[in-house]
Order: sequence, then structure tokens, then C-alpha cells
Amino acid sequence: MSESPEHPEHPEQPEQPAPHARPQRRIDARSLRGLAHPLRMQIFELLNLDGPSTATRLAERLGENTGTVSWHLRHLAEHGFIEEETGRGTKRERWWRRVPVANRLETADFRDDPETRGALSLYMHELVQQYFNRVTSYVNEEWEDEWRNVGTISDWTKLHLTPTQLQALNEELAEVIARHTADPGSVPDPGALPVVVQLQSFPRRPRGTE
Repeated sequence: MSESPEHPEHPEQPEQPAPHARPQRRIDARSLRGLAHPLRMQIFELLNLDGPSTATRLAERLGENTGTVSWHLRHLAEHGFIEEETGRGTKRERWWRRVPVANRLETADFRDDPETRGALSLYMHELVQQYFNRVTSYVNEEWEDEWRNVGTISDWTKLHLTPTQLQALNEELAEVIARHTADPGSVPDPGALPVVVQLQSFPRRPRGTE
């Protein structure tokens, strides 16, 4: 299984990414331990979803102390997840942005590494919580009918697939998303809003058949 912190959820990406796709880096054990912290994952999510920000602004949104957020920002930068936005801000008020690289986490890389197992477990649980919070926010918010009528929360439960078929399904879905992803630097339609696509696809053990 592969996971991405930006989005992520996250089917496995195709071996040949689209021409406009961002470069990828495979998260190693050190980087995973650097990211796997509840507050750092929240900070990274905000920078990913809403763009560059400062420690003060992030602290206000998260209800945290500015000094604490600053420390975690520096930690994320040390591990290559974010970077300072040069030419903006002052020495006392630095702006931070996510590094324009798609982070790729292969959980199999850490399956037999006891020193990283705890970080992997924390990361996965926090990631699932982020997905849940996004859906909850959408359900609780007021939306105009033109948006409410096109959003969806769906599931499909009648599939029976082999591991190879499940991988193929995830790759095809990722390719569909890639086709609808604008090229970097393109100007969005004035009527467009940011859209989050969350996909969770996984096997389920049959119940009641023992």
C-alpha cells in the first residue's frame, strides 16, 4: 500500500506520471519520523491546501503558540517538506510554503523496521483523521445548491478483486485525476473552487462466514 501526505489519499500512482506531474520523492525513515507528529501534519496540511503562510497566521488557525509553530515549521523544513518563500516577509515574520514535490510513502518500506513502526502508525492514524475532518467540514458547511448537488460521498462495496486488480483500479483512478489536474502556473476558471478528491480503496475480510 502506498500513501501520500498531500492528498494526500491516495491510490498508488502510475509508473509513468503525466507530463505535467510534479516530481516525486520517496519518503525514507528519517523523513517519516520528521513528519509523523500531529501538529506538524496539521501545519503541513494547511500549507498544502491553502498556500504559503507565517507562523503567526498558522498559530492563530491552530490555536497554538507562535513559538511552538515556528519550531515545527523549522523541523518540517529540515526534512524537506516545506521551504521559506524568499523575497516575502521580514526577518521577524517569515513566510513558508510546501516544497513543490509529491511525497510518496510506501508502507512496505517500513514493515520490518521496528524503529519506524511507531512513526508509521501515528502517521497513518493522523492521516485518516485528516480525511475524516475534511468530510465532516463539508457536511457541516452551508453550500449553494450548484455545489451541494455535485459533491458526493459514495462507496462501492460489491467488488471482488485480486491484489493485481486492485492495484490496476487505483492506477486507473489516479490517471483520471491527473487528466483533470491543471498544469502548474495555469490560471483557474473564475468560477472554480479548490476541490479535494479523497479515495480510500482497501480489501475487507468477510464477516459471518467462519
